[in-house]
Amino acid sequence: MATTRSDVFVSTAELIQLIAAGGPVTLLDVRWTLAEPNGEQAYLDGHFPGAVYVSLEDELADHRVTGRGRHPLPSGRDLEAAARRWGVRDGVPTVVYDDWNRAGSARAWWCLTAAGITGVRILDGGFGAWVDGGGGVETGPVTPEPGDVHVTHYDLYRGALRTLTAGDVQSAKALLDARAPERFRGEVEPVDPVAGHIPGAVNLPSTGLLNPDGTLRGEAEVQALLSDRGVTGAAVGAYCGSGVTAALTVAGLAAAGVDAALFPGSWSEWVSDPDRPVARGER
Repeated sequence: MATTRSDVFVSTAELIQLIAAGGPVTLLDVRWTLAEPNGEQAYLDGHFPGAVYVSLEDELADHRVTGRGRHPLPSGRDLEAAARRWGVRDGVPTVVYDDWNRAGSARAWWCLTAAGITGVRILDGGFGAWVDGGGGVETGPVTPEPGDVHVTHYDLYRGALRTLTAGDVQSAKALLDARAPERFRGEVEPVDPVAGHIPGAVNLPSTGLLNPDGTLRGEAEVQALLSDRGVTGAAVGAYCGSGVTAALTVAGLAAAGVDAALFPGSWSEWVSDPDRPVARGER
């Protein structure tokens, strides 16, 4: 797994230089928010020149799967077919971006990387950083030339990135809950049927890894966030509501040299079994 910031994230300046140099690069627009999961209209209203829209709900999740939470992982075969539709090619760098807290782009990065596709990076700061950095914007759909990418892992739950099962998290030494503090404490739960958190988890909102401008915090700051929560060593797991925003936690920790495992089903899978324990409050 990548262990440096430049392996996982790319800056706007670097992306502009890469495009200006004339080298091939595939751009994927993964607009998604909890309030507006279908980001296609936002994409059509303005996106990077040549960028292809990726539906997180339809292409980065397989809702036919049961018992795996609200956003079950897609199969590697389905992901390979989708990536080829997007124009992803073997040996060509892929940059994924979004316009909300790096959630959509981190999900795309995690899925593609877990499937064994290399050279995928998240645009640091997302759409806003691109515009602020002088990047161009165009409207309307883009139909790319079909790609030829090959995945090497057809089961993303056992792919190139580490994952946890519901059984694993009960014995995890360090488990991070990437949701907002009020959801962690169980004060509110706007999406899932039960409020609270997995016993033993500590709260580190995925947005806490970001600067106010949406870029990733520096390695020392990320390490300090872990230290403040008593998290040390490499055996770190992360979850959120359904495995989307926790992908940013995994990506952000990877950029800081920490190899974290994702619980893909996350809280929505955990509470699907009424016999699993639920904790509330700060700890």
